[in-house]
Amino acid sequence: MSKEKHHRDWILRRCCGAICACFLTLAALVGFIVLVIYLALHPSKPSFYLQDVQLRNIDLSDPAISLDVQVTVASRNPNDRVGVYYSTLDAFTTYRDEPVTVPVSLPAIYQGHKDSSVWSPVMSGDAVPVADYVAAAMKQDIAAGYVLLHVKLEGRVKWKVGSWVSGGYHLFVNCPALLATSGAAVGGAFASIAAAGVPAGVNTTVSLKFTHPTDCTVDV
Repeated sequence: MSKEKHHRDWILRRCCGAICACFLTLAALVGFIVLVIYLALHPSKPSFYLQDVQLRNIDLSDPAISLDVQVTVASRNPNDRVGVYYSTLDAFTTYRDEPVTVPVSLPAIYQGHKDSSVWSPVMSGDAVPVADYVAAAMKQDIAAGYVLLHVKLEGRVKWKVGSWVSGGYHLFVNCPALLATSGAAVGGAFASIAAAGVPAGVNTTVSLKFTHPTDCTVDV
């Protein structure tokens, strides 16, 4: 083999090696970009837990519903590399899909990797109009010794990867809150309900309290 041919083969090998190195570098760069985009657009959604419900009053003596309640809701960001911005978040309470409190705006926060946050909003509704069957159903439930409310949160979240922040995504959280009759007044709240078979203006009261913490369903 001549020296000229050997030199050409050496140059060819060097060129092929350089081209392969460029392709590998480009593939690694594209893979990194795809990974960042994947983490940014497909992170694990946060987890929510209803820790406590302090029911202050439920009054059903009026055809409408009056309710005062303070709840404690915790959330956790399960992601290792993605932060969560809660840009807007409103909390309210429903019974049989009917709102029974006025929405309360929660403070906007940033939740870092693996971080947890806690909110304790006070929600109330004064003579909230509901369908007749809803008020009647709640009276029946309380008389039976329990009532199932749902604490709901609705707003928008953004994902943060490094210095990059995504657009807003709709967040909806649903937390079941089972309240049951309490053997003692301590730890419960009195629900005033119109008693059947008694003179007008006379009510009965039943003590209710939150039974146990629950997991919430989260949709993003």
